[in-house]
Amino acid sequence: MTLLDEVKSELSRIDGESLSVRQAQATAMIRFGGGLRLVQRQILVQASFDSLDAAQWLQNAIHTLYGHEAHLTEIERMSPNGPVHRYQVIVDRGGAALALQTGLLDRRKHVVHGLPADIVEGNIAQIKSAWRGAFLARGGISEPGKASYMEIICPTQEAALALVKTAHRLGITAHPRQVRSSERVTLKDADAIERMLILMGAPMSSREWTGKRSDGEARGKANRLANFDDANMRRSAKAAAEACAKVRHAFSFMGDEIPENLRAAGQLRLDHPDASLEELGRLANPPITKDAIAGRIRRLLQLADKTEKARARQAQQ
Repeated sequence: MTLLDEVKSELSRIDGESLSVRQAQATAMIRFGGGLRLVQRQILVQASFDSLDAAQWLQNAIHTLYGHEAHLTEIERMSPNGPVHRYQVIVDRGGAALALQTGLLDRRKHVVHGLPADIVEGNIAQIKSAWRGAFLARGGISEPGKASYMEIICPTQEAALALVKTAHRLGITAHPRQVRSSERVTLKDADAIERMLILMGAPMSSREWTGKRSDGEARGKANRLANFDDANMRRSAKAAAEACAKVRHAFSFMGDEIPENLRAAGQLRLDHPDASLEELGRLANPPITKDAIAGRIRRLLQLADKTEKARARQAQQ
């Protein structure tokens, strides 16, 4: 079971809410799950879900809250990743009455394309429930280890703006955006996502999401540090190999002209090509600091370069 499945299952198990709160959730599930359709001059109420638990909750709510019978059907379609199951709740008799009861039709029998005003301007419990219903219908959340987001696909721009406004009343900033002609409302801040999960009624899923996200961030940091260490090791190895080549060149033509302390430092580099400067300093007799060993090798190479240039000038004269 994916994290999204777990969240929707937990939200669908919420019980004991007041009448107005359950009605707000049912209305949001219908609006975001599908809405109203006109078929042969009759209003058909339908909503589609990827969660069987959510579909069963709405089917039961329509009967207990509004007194209408709803049919639940399963639809299977094939995708590149295998079969995909969706669950459709349909009210084909009394659809107009249900639309009026939920507020998706106003008193003038005009379709409400967002959420009814009594929900958007209702109490905090209703707003939490409306977000819960919208998420059950078309919500998504990132799996741990990926970039954090919570997103709800909205049927209309009015529905998206209603979610943004209600999120603001909960103290959470939600961002509307358009993706391939579809309206979406997104939360990207990890703390806001954690808080919204709790407010919607999924504290267990919130703890799991937060815990797995923290583990993922820790692994990511460890990988970045490991990559950083690998890069440092490669740079150090390259620098040591170049130094060894230059020391050999210095030894080949300077011979006995090299001061003993510089010769000893160069010989340590040749004898221990993979050692760090700090390790070379400890191997010196007597031991010296890494800055000191680096300075002697540097002076050896500078002396070799100076000597080579001087000999070249003499040869030209």
